[in-house]
Amino acid sequence: MDLAGSVEIASPRQQLWAALNDPDVLARCIDGVESLTRTEADTPVFDGVMQAKVGPVRARFAGTVRLEDIVAPERYRLVGEGKGGVAGFAKGSADVVLTELSPTKTQLDYVVKAQVGGKLAQLGARLVEGAAKQYAEGFFAKLKAEVEAPPIDLAKLAKAEPDHDAPLVVKEGGGLSPMVWGTGLILVTLAFLLWQWT
Repeated sequence: MDLAGSVEIASPRQQLWAALNDPDVLARCIDGVESLTRTEADTPVFDGVMQAKVGPVRARFAGTVRLEDIVAPERYRLVGEGKGGVAGFAKGSADVVLTELSPTKTQLDYVVKAQVGGKLAQLGARLVEGAAKQYAEGFFAKLKAEVEAPPIDLAKLAKAEPDHDAPLVVKEGGGLSPMVWGTGLILVTLAFLLWQWT
């Protein structure tokens, strides 16, 4: 099964290349990833665990992802293989090519090839292909959002005056929203650092 696509990302090519080689960024962009760690500091091989769902089959896959045919910062091949116990196995590759359109814009082209076996293979090609396409499109959409997100200006954030009259935002099911507790955590950390330095 082959899938191909292209996406324009408002990012310098070198910055996008760095993101594509960062296990933390990759883990945040792949749906269902529980962990992704580099096996050795200087090798492009990662071990990972992810929860995947294809139609009615949901399984936890453990596997390996490695980078091959690396030509920095232009292209590489991402090759992965995972085993999901009775659900079967999944393996595939994604050829990624980065073309600089301007100093601040890069085109990312990809071709994904995937193969499944076991229960996953019994679901039918259309269902598996649909799930694979959804995972691929989701990955590249999240990567685009991750790379294009504006950096947080910590100096400006540290000087910001808190709005004591603003209501706390509560998510459904209780608890503070990530925006509230995340901002609070950053402010507390900055206050502690400033206190230590003075």
